[in-house]
Amino acid sequence: MKRLKGITWNHTRGLLPMVATSQRFTELNPEIEISWEKRSLQEFADASIEDLAKRFDLLVIDHPWTGFGAQTNAILPLSDHLSPDYIKDQEINTVGRSYGSYVFGGKLWALPIDAATPVAAARLDILEKKALKVPQTYEDLLALAKKGLVGFAGIPVDILMSFYMYCCSLGEAPFQSEEKVISLETGKKALQLFRELTQLIDPANFNRNPIQIYEAMVNSDQIAYCPFAYGYSNYSRTGYSKNLLHFYDLVRLNNQPMISSLGGTGLAVSSFSQHIPEAIKYAEFTASSQVQQNIFADNGGQPGHLQAWKSDRINQLTHDYFKNTLPTLERAFLRPRYSGHMYFQDHAGDVVRDYLMNGGNENLVLEEMNTLYTKSLNLKTA
Repeated sequence: MKRLKGITWNHTRGLLPMVATSQRFTELNPEIEISWEKRSLQEFADASIEDLAKRFDLLVIDHPWTGFGAQTNAILPLSDHLSPDYIKDQEINTVGRSYGSYVFGGKLWALPIDAATPVAAARLDILEKKALKVPQTYEDLLALAKKGLVGFAGIPVDILMSFYMYCCSLGEAPFQSEEKVISLETGKKALQLFRELTQLIDPANFNRNPIQIYEAMVNSDQIAYCPFAYGYSNYSRTGYSKNLLHFYDLVRLNNQPMISSLGGTGLAVSSFSQHIPEAIKYAEFTASSQVQQNIFADNGGQPGHLQAWKSDRINQLTHDYFKNTLPTLERAFLRPRYSGHMYFQDHAGDVVRDYLMNGGNENLVLEEMNTLYTKSLNLKTA
């Protein structure tokens, strides 16, 4: 018996589909057993995959780690180990830029098993009780926030992703040059717009990640609408929680739907593994169209394969979560993935969050972000 270990993150969406696919894989391959450990969402975003790769055969990773993983050779280039037809199927069936988010240096470093981006979520029962509608425009959102019914994910990393969203939605994507994160004009406007909204929202939201905002929405009747947090289809499934969430595309800003920052996860194979052929075989199984549409999705997973997102059966189970939010995924912004970018991501969110909470000079905020950005670029070849 060959025993492999995997690491994922601590949520139904992160753990259960990995356990379920591993169980079925072992039934089909009795000589291989795979066990999974979980870590918190924050550890998932922060922990170095080089350290994890030395302890685990299989890693569920956040795509901004791709460049670091490739540069350190901690994970395997899966495009060197899987058939061209399989890789082509993955590329054709990408959800938005999910496939491309794991490509670095012309090679694929993880299989996109899970796709996500910030989307909107609503408690329709609360809105209907108050004779209110799901916001369609940014003005609608501000009007609802003034009624005290809006919450969002406000921990530093989510604040940073939302800052990118505001910039993109104002017509300029961040990181277009190596001198600055964003132009002064767009950056200032993005910060001011964002602060206008956050001043209407309970400060408790600054301590919530996406899971915590959704749990707050389903377990009390205080928050009727979340305008942007990484989507979790679990909460749109009947019986998963006390109350049901419905998910939607983002509101329109200046007559255009807002553009969020791509998330999701990939399944990588450690280059330190003693069981590389078996790990690759399991990864291939898990990311396949059939498994993604069935075992993976049926066990709380949020698939990374386009055929699953288009499946009538899965959409029926999730109150059209996938159909409603696919447009959001398809236009989502792809963050940089160079090796040093995680340094920027780890620190820049604090700077924006502090401004949103306490106010300040937008020029100084952007200057501080540019300093962090320059440092991160110097780390990319370190």
